[in-house]
Amino acid sequence: MLNLVLFEPEIPNNTGSLIRLSANIGANLHLIKPYGFEITDKRLRRAGLDYKELANVFEYENLNDYLAKAKPNRLFAVSSKVEQNYAKISYQQNDSFLFGPETRGLPAEILNQFEGITLPMQAGSRSLNLSNCVSIVAFEAWRQIGFIGADEKKYA
Repeated sequence: MLNLVLFEPEIPNNTGSLIRLSANIGANLHLIKPYGFEITDKRLRRAGLDYKELANVFEYENLNDYLAKAKPNRLFAVSSKVEQNYAKISYQQNDSFLFGPETRGLPAEILNQFEGITLPMQAGSRSLNLSNCVSIVAFEAWRQIGFIGADEKKYA
């Protein structure tokens, strides 16, 4: 199982989409407060809260609370501010991927604590949408670990 970790997510639609993604790939979704929305926000529900019963969603008060309770084995900080290409890593079951808030990304003090990975982009591009970025990284990691749990007859 993979672990997708959102640090202080701000946009309910992204979080809702990632609840849905987590349910569909069998990943845990970890949400670190504070959020830029109410967890009952109708945009969150529309995007994915109906999948919440199918997803493993965990909430934490802050990053230290997450680290103490989840105890991640390998945690990758995903950011446009680092240079290591996400596709050059060999992922393992139970790997965790930390993503920052949509408007500001992960703070430098957090980036410096963990191995950083990034997605390639065209020159002059600022960043990808959070839910797109999480999806790309999650599917690559899930592919590498053999699409564990996938229904071989069911495709989107």
